[in-house]
Parts: sequence; C-alpha cells; structure tokens
Amino acid sequence: MIGHFILRLLIWFLLTANFTVMNTIIGVCIALLLPRSYTAKETLKDWLQALWKILLAIPQAYIEAFELLIRPHNVEEVIMERVPSKRSSRLVFLDVFLITFTPKTIVLKYHEEGWYEVHHIKRRKKP
Repeated sequence: MIGHFILRLLIWFLLTANFTVMNTIIGVCIALLLPRSYTAKETLKDWLQALWKILLAIPQAYIEAFELLIRPHNVEEVIMERVPSKRSSRLVFLDVFLITFTPKTIVLKYHEEGWYEVHHIKRRKKP
C-alpha cells in the first residue's frame, strides 16, 4: 500500500515539477483518492527477473538494429510464445514491451489463453 502511494506521489511530482507545500498537499490528496487496483501480486523474484531481462534487452536491441542496417532480413515468420504462468497484467505489459523493444520482433496479439503472437524477421539461411 505504501509503495503505491509513494509511486503515485512520485508520478505527481514528475508531472508537475513543482515541490511547493500546496502542490505536495494536492499530490497527497490525489494519491489517496485514486482508486486502487486489486490485481495479482507479483513477487520480488518476478520483478528482479524482469529487470534483468530489461538490462539484457538494451544491448540486444542495438545489436539487432546494426544487423538490420548491415545485412538484409527477408524472411518473416509469426510464432506463438508461451506466457509464463500466473503473470499479472503489469508483468504481461512488461513482457510485451520487451519483445517489441527489439527491432526484429513485435507482438501482434496477446491471447488470454496464455500466448503471445510474435512477428519475427530473420535472415535467409544459405543452402
């Protein structure tokens, strides 16, 4: 609960860029009045794994961008990727963002049954 309050107040300060007493009081009131979301709880382990994936995705995105500039990619495929079990909506959003963040892949659709439909481009293998 306190974590959500701090996050909301931090977002308020980032949006307003004003740290006066009156703005802080307004921010606290808004943070308390916003409705709470009751979604599945994520564990710290899930968030640490997501953070690690983000750190790995950044250099991967640069590598893929340079590959697209240097070598053509002319093979496209749509694959289905399994969503890890018991993912909250926040972690599903983060998964979709990470898949789409790399230049060679984009999520076309999220299926409620637990699948991502991913468009992927790759190089044609020489025979």
